[in-house]
Amino acid sequence: MDEPIPVIRAVDGGTARLMPDLDRPHAWLLTVDDAPQSYVDLDDPTHLEFEYARRLAHVLDTAAEPGIPLDVLHLGGGALTLPRYLVSTRPGSHQEVIEADRGLLELVDEHLPLPPDSGITVRRADARTALESAPEASADIVIADVFGGSRVPAHLTSVEYARAAARVLRPGGRYAANLADGAPFTFLRSQLASLRVAFAHLCLIAEPAVLRGRRFGNAVLVASQGELPVAALARRAAADAFPARVEYAAALERFTGGAAPVADTDAVPSPEPPGGAFSVG
Repeated sequence: MDEPIPVIRAVDGGTARLMPDLDRPHAWLLTVDDAPQSYVDLDDPTHLEFEYARRLAHVLDTAAEPGIPLDVLHLGGGALTLPRYLVSTRPGSHQEVIEADRGLLELVDEHLPLPPDSGITVRRADARTALESAPEASADIVIADVFGGSRVPAHLTSVEYARAAARVLRPGGRYAANLADGAPFTFLRSQLASLRVAFAHLCLIAEPAVLRGRRFGNAVLVASQGELPVAALARRAAADAFPARVEYAAALERFTGGAAPVADTDAVPSPEPPGGAFSVG
C-alpha cells in the first residue's frame, strides 16, 4: 500500500495542509498557515489528539446519559473532529456544522469524507449569522471553535453574541467555547464577564500552567442556565494526559476580577498568540 502523502491547498483562510500521521494509518493533522486546526483519525473518531478537543468532548459526554442522542450546533468546522466523535459516541444525534471557509469545506469533503448517514449537516455561513438565524431552543449543545487564523473573530466575543447563543439553547442546554489567551488574561476575563450577562452558570477548563499565567494556551469556557456537572468535568479533565483544572463559583469570580462585559461596539478579536505557541513543523 502506498504511504499517504501530504495535501497542500490554498483555502479562503490561507494555506491548508493535511499531514498524515505515520503512527496511525488513517489519521490526519489539518493546519492553516501552519496553525493546527484539527486532528482526525478516520479509523477511530474517538481518538482526540488535541487536549482542547478532549475537554470539549467532556462537555458532550456529560450532557446526557451515555448513548443518548443530542442536537448540537457546531460553530466552526475544521476537519469535523467533534462531529465525528459524537457519531461514534451518541449515534442518532443531529448535528449542524457552520464553517465560513468554502475552500476548507471542499478540502475536507474530498479527502476526509463523512460516513454515510452520519446525521451531520455541513453548511457554509458566518457563525454569528447562522447562530442568530437558528430556531429558538433548538439545540442541546452549542460548541464554538472558530478561529480566523489563530484568533477568535471580534463579532463572536460580545454580550450580544452570548445572548444569541443562550437563545438557541434548550432549558439546561450548554454552550462551550474553545478560547486562547495568556496573562494578564484581558480577553479571557472579558469573555467570562460577557457570558455572565447571558448565562447563570459558568466554568472554565484549562491546564494549571495556563491559569497561572506561565504560558499562552487554550481554555474551554462552559456556560448554561442550569447547574453544570463541575465534579464530573473535573474528574475527566484531571485524568487526561495533560491534566486540567475546572474553575467555577468563587474561584472563577476571583479569576474574572473586575472585567467588564464587551458589547458589539467595542469587541475585539482574541490576542495574537506569541510566536511558536501553536505552530507545527
